Amino acid sequence: MRRSRGTSGGVGRGQCADAADSCGDEGELVARAASGVTFLGVLKVREFRALWTAEVLSVLGDQLARVALAILVFDRTESAALTGLTYALTFVPTLLGGILLGGWGDRYPRRDVMVIADVIRAVLVGLMIVPGMPLWVLCVLVAVMTLFFGPFKAAQQALLPDVLEGEAYLTGMALRNLTSQSAQLVAFAGGGLLVAAVSPTAGLALDAATFVVSALLIRFGVRERPAAVTEAEEDRATGVRAFLYRTGAGARLVWRDPALRALVALNWLAGFYVVPEALAAPYANAIGAGTGAAVGWLMAADPIGSVIGAWIFGRRWIPEPVQVRGLGVLGILAGIPLILCLLWPGLVTGMLFFALSGLLATGYNIQGTVNFVRRLPNNQRAQGSGLNSAGLITVQGLGALVAGLLADAIGPAHAIAAAGAAGALVAVPIAVAWNRARGSSADTSEA
Repeated sequence: MRRSRGTSGGVGRGQCADAADSCGDEGELVARAASGVTFLGVLKVREFRALWTAEVLSVLGDQLARVALAILVFDRTESAALTGLTYALTFVPTLLGGILLGGWGDRYPRRDVMVIADVIRAVLVGLMIVPGMPLWVLCVLVAVMTLFFGPFKAAQQALLPDVLEGEAYLTGMALRNLTSQSAQLVAFAGGGLLVAAVSPTAGLALDAATFVVSALLIRFGVRERPAAVTEAEEDRATGVRAFLYRTGAGARLVWRDPALRALVALNWLAGFYVVPEALAAPYANAIGAGTGAAVGWLMAADPIGSVIGAWIFGRRWIPEPVQVRGLGVLGILAGIPLILCLLWPGLVTGMLFFALSGLLATGYNIQGTVNFVRRLPNNQRAQGSGLNSAGLITVQGLGALVAGLLADAIGPAHAIAAAGAAGALVAVPIAVAWNRARGSSADTSEA
């Protein structure tokens, strides 16, 4: 990665690569997107279109790879435990990658970080296809591949506010959420059929190809920007102590800002609200719906709600100031439909409860992430974003693990209801903290 001097500017922020480039046309498109605030408007912005297309391909490939790995490992070992371990390795290392490597998106050009992370992941997935690969090596490759998702995601989230500004940024985030959830639905629904029809290795090869295409789209579709941290600003200290200090910079930044703390806590409520998806199979069995198509429908209910939520909140049917004020309330309300699972609803009613929870959770997640990234200083935006997104994935994994243990003890419906109640209760002090921090920020800006 080539380090550049200067701070990261963005199209639409009065800064171009040079005076003779075509940044003016792109800036005009950003301005139109911001004024129109439509999904089509933000897709007209070349850089966002490249990032969006790359992300959709990556989501499709990743979900397909998860299905392929699960089938591949189970076919070779016939062990549910090893299959579950491999699946977990596609999530958990992201936390380390986001915390330890998220700062790369501040210290190096963000486009370059994303491209290199994609290339590394393409190579690692390609190695998984090698015949006769020992299982322990396969697990290591999966873990390292997942590790590099952390810096990629941190750089991506840090770059987006430079590509889209103002209302266009919120619309772009909503579109990303909508299409990401839709891509997951398609991948989960068709991934198993595709892998079964072809082979697990073919599924992994397709995933590797999506990383290559993503790298090309970002390299040639996103213009180069200098690193956010200038050489003058960078700490030249070396060694383990200096590395740990820089690594903890994002956590210190979030901890010291009450608004950032509240927004991170709000986003991490996903650890409670992921439970219906995690317990779809035992819940379907408990209500007598079987474990075939019913499981798929129950797992799809939350993403369907999320797609609807992204459309409602992203289309600005609810004004942004109202969304900002209501973030904490949405966090509380998202748990209420899950509490109703105490009534042991049937398949259709259960799906409606799960979808409603997903819709409400999407409302606070989109606006919460937008406010979080906007509040980060540019030279620490990637590190702070990496902490937020990596933690978000990790708490979902932990939530699913705890929910499974709880379901064995009290039943899946009661476990889902308990998760909803816990999420709503935890959201109350978070909502209070957010309103207090938001009020203090407003008072400061008025002063």
